[in-house]
Order: sequence, then C-alpha cells, then structure tokens
Amino acid sequence: MLLRAIDRFFSHEASGGILLIVAALAAMIVANSALSGVYEGVLGAYLAVTISGEGLEKPLILWINDGLMAIFFFLIGLELKRELLEGKLKNPSDVVLPGMAAVGGMVLPALFFLAFNWGNPVTVGGWAIPAATDIAFALGVLALVGDRVPSSLKIFLLTLAILDDMGAILIIALFYTAELKVDYLFLALIPAVLMFWMNMRRWHRVAPILLLGVVMWFFVLKSGVHATLAGVLTAFFIPLKDKWGKSPLHSIEHGLAPYVLFGIIPIFAFANAGVVLTGISFADLLAPLPLGIASGLVLGKMVGVFGITYLMVRLGLARKPHGANWAQIFGVACLAGIGFTMSLFIGSLSFDDQELMNGVRLGVLCGSLISGVTGFVALRLSSTEPAPAEAQAAQ
Repeated sequence: MLLRAIDRFFSHEASGGILLIVAALAAMIVANSALSGVYEGVLGAYLAVTISGEGLEKPLILWINDGLMAIFFFLIGLELKRELLEGKLKNPSDVVLPGMAAVGGMVLPALFFLAFNWGNPVTVGGWAIPAATDIAFALGVLALVGDRVPSSLKIFLLTLAILDDMGAILIIALFYTAELKVDYLFLALIPAVLMFWMNMRRWHRVAPILLLGVVMWFFVLKSGVHATLAGVLTAFFIPLKDKWGKSPLHSIEHGLAPYVLFGIIPIFAFANAGVVLTGISFADLLAPLPLGIASGLVLGKMVGVFGITYLMVRLGLARKPHGANWAQIFGVACLAGIGFTMSLFIGSLSFDDQELMNGVRLGVLCGSLISGVTGFVALRLSSTEPAPAEAQAAQ
C-alpha cells in the first residue's frame, strides 16, 4: 500500500515541484535552527580530487553548483537537442509565439531589476537573476490545476521555458565567465572534437562520449568559463540515432530525468535556499536587491510574457494557444515568474558575499512564491470546467 502511494506520488507531474518546496523549506528550517553551524560547515567543507597536487579543490557548495548542476544542464541540453531535431522547436512557426514571449520574459525582468539597482555597482551585476524560469516548478503548479486547462497551454509554457533556458545558458556563457585561461580552453577542444567525431559517426556506445564530457568539464572549469556549459555541449554530442537506428539520446534522457528531478535539483535547492531570517525585518524585503529580484519575477515576467503574447496575437503575427482564453494565458505568464532553481543558480554566480546571497534567496523565494500562487489562482478561477476534449485532442 505504501509502495503504491509512493509510486503514485513520483508519477505525478507535480511531484518534482513538491520536492523542491520541501527541500527549500528544509533548508530554511535548518539554516535558522541550532543546526545552522553544521549546515554552513558541511557546505563550506573543502573536497579535493588531486594527482601530484594538480586537480580540483573546492567547497561542497561549489561541487554541487559546478558539478551536479552540470548534470542538470546536460539533461537540459538533451531536451533542447531532441526538441530542435524532432520536437516542439523543429518547426519555426511553432516557436514564434513562445519564443517572443520568452524574450519579453527575460528582458522585462532584467529592466525591473535594474530600475531598483542601477545606481548600485555592488548589486547591479545580478540583473539576470529574475530572467530565468524553473521548468519543473512551473509545470508542477500547472499540473495541480489538472485537466481544466487545454494541453496547448502546457506546450506553450514548456516551449517558453525551454527557450528561456537557452537564453539563460547564453547569459551564463557571455556574462558569467571568470578570468579566462586560454590554455585550458584549448585543451577542452580536444575532447570536444573527439565527441563531435563520434556524434557524426553515430557512435552507439555512449560511455566514451560521457567520459570525454567529464574531461571537457574539468578543462572548461579550469579555464574560467562556467563548467555547466560543458554539460550542454556534451549533450549535443550524444547521437539522436546510432548506426543501428536506436536512440542513445532518448535512452539517456529517459534514464537520467528521475535522478535530476528527484535528486540533483532538491539537493541544489537544499544547499542554496537556506535564508537566514534572524534580524530580517519588512524593510529588508524592500532593499533594492531582493525587491528588484521579486519585482522582476512577479511583474517583469507577467508583463513581458503576457504583454508580448497579447501584442503578437492582436497584430496577427501569431495564433493564440488553441482552446485557451486570455485569463488562462495570464495565469501561465505568472507561472513563468517561478524562477527558483535557475534564479538561485545565477544568483550564486553573481555574488560571493553571503549577505548579498541572503538577499538573493529572499527575493527569489518571495517572487517565486507570489508568482506561483498568483498563477495557480488565475488558472483555477479561469478554468472552472475540464478543457473540451477536442481542444486536448487537437494537440
């Protein structure tokens, strides 16, 4: 009976989002309890992998953010490649509306953040924090509404979030590169070229590609470019079809997804969501950094996604998602403001100072919570009956 209940939970679309909430709450409880010293001590403990003094030595929090999150981005890369070659991003006409909405949903949040932080050279570098959408969380909240919304809205939100992640990857590559070490970057080209050759040969053994991906991850990390990009690049070298007609990409994506959704992302959330509430007052919520992040996620995402979608449809440049009304699209635009995992990740790249990171966590948690609740309520009130079967079937 218990095993059946556990299986039903992990099979539900909202389970990933629920685990994220549990992990974030656990982090906040521990960070504000007598265990706070242990929490900070464990995350700050240095782990080293060296040979003759050469290798990597980093605190646990960076092994999580640079290592485990590279696997998360590897999964995103697999999804992007699959969608580009045979999925929702294959036909340009299907990408126009969510693509433009994604652009609006990245530009407007950044502008809202800059409106509060423009004159502050210490915090202005966090402009990209509210520009990202947490796919698992947003789709999890949408799943809680059930079949009251047409499946076209789920496809719209999923495509928007995928394109949003592409934008986040470009932002990380262009704006969050540390001091560049060209020698390590050239060394990273060696495994990249070998993986490219294997991909072109439709190599059916993926273990050599994955091992070369680990080597590339090491060199990219040492070069100063953020190592999570190595995860995306490795994913693009996994063949969609091997020479026997089987799909290594599908197999890896299917097998890896549960470990990322139910393991890596909750671990990341637990390590990064520990807001220290001691001494925090309402005035702290109105400080430029958390206020800029929260307003970007809540207002910037909503205005950017909904505003661009409305303009594109009204100008005849795109068609509204089949079977959806404007109130439902507004609800989905609000759900796009759930930044959480990606926003916390970009925040960790933006600031090393723990006090600033506490402000980041505060802004991300408040903004994501407001966006999630607003989106859920809007969808629930605008979707009182199950979506028509023909609207579902049309997708």
